[in-house]
Amino acid sequence: MKVLVEVGSKEIFRYVDKCDALLLGLEKFSVMNSVTFSLEEIFDIVSSYPTLEIFVKMDKNIFNDGIEEVKRVLKKLNAISIRGIFFYDLSLLELKHELSLEVDLVWSQTHMVTNYRTCNYYKEQGVRYALLSKEITLEEIIDIVKKSSIKTIVEVVSLPSVGYSRRKLVHNYYEELKEKGKSSLSVLEKVTNKKYLVKEEDAGTFFLLDEVLNGTSVISTLYQENVDYVLFREEGIPSFMELISDTKKYIHDGCIGEDYINKYKKLGDSTGFFFKKTIYRVKK
Repeated sequence: MKVLVEVGSKEIFRYVDKCDALLLGLEKFSVMNSVTFSLEEIFDIVSSYPTLEIFVKMDKNIFNDGIEEVKRVLKKLNAISIRGIFFYDLSLLELKHELSLEVDLVWSQTHMVTNYRTCNYYKEQGVRYALLSKEITLEEIIDIVKKSSIKTIVEVVSLPSVGYSRRKLVHNYYEELKEKGKSSLSVLEKVTNKKYLVKEEDAGTFFLLDEVLNGTSVISTLYQENVDYVLFREEGIPSFMELISDTKKYIHDGCIGEDYINKYKKLGDSTGFFFKKTIYRVKK
């Protein structure tokens, strides 16, 4: 099992010895990023750090007038040694076949990657990896790993994303108040009494739960069940470099002992949906 990091900095040298793989948001083609990279920067990173596996995010919705530019970018990425492309829009899967590209794809449709049957379907369509939904339990993750041949990625530490809109919601909010504002807000959701971070970027607005998802306690189980990658998103996580360095060593040593788990209890007790089923009921 490998440690995959969605970076929060362009200082790639910081990550080289501390993880196995990096996830880089592609400028103009990805969403929900703290930092993005141009094609040229990605080429330089791949060339400069050949021991690191590089994944690229292209998870923006694609429209007809952008198809030719997407084709151009995909051809360029196909020509270098990246590990895979995270995609949301199904046009990328269609274009992979149309252009006979060899680059691997990662199915990354957030809340939809929830079961082994659909994972197997995408594997049959030529998709090699799947980023599993954050809304499924540890038991359901294990079921997918056992019953699907797709390579699995599980998000274990992050400020979880909970929603995205193409609208400029923060801008509209301040405009309505006739005030000058920032590109982000902190809001309190009254039903759950939880805080959320609302951040606006060129492509729209995204929402993060202002509470660390701490899945360090399940890493040993994921390791035993042969999950391929555990994903750490850097934004908002304290002592992040130490965390990923410790995690890589913990995995390398076979995930034995409680010292690692006890140390990272400091990240909080929120384990997301790993031990909590989502149950839908008809409201009476």
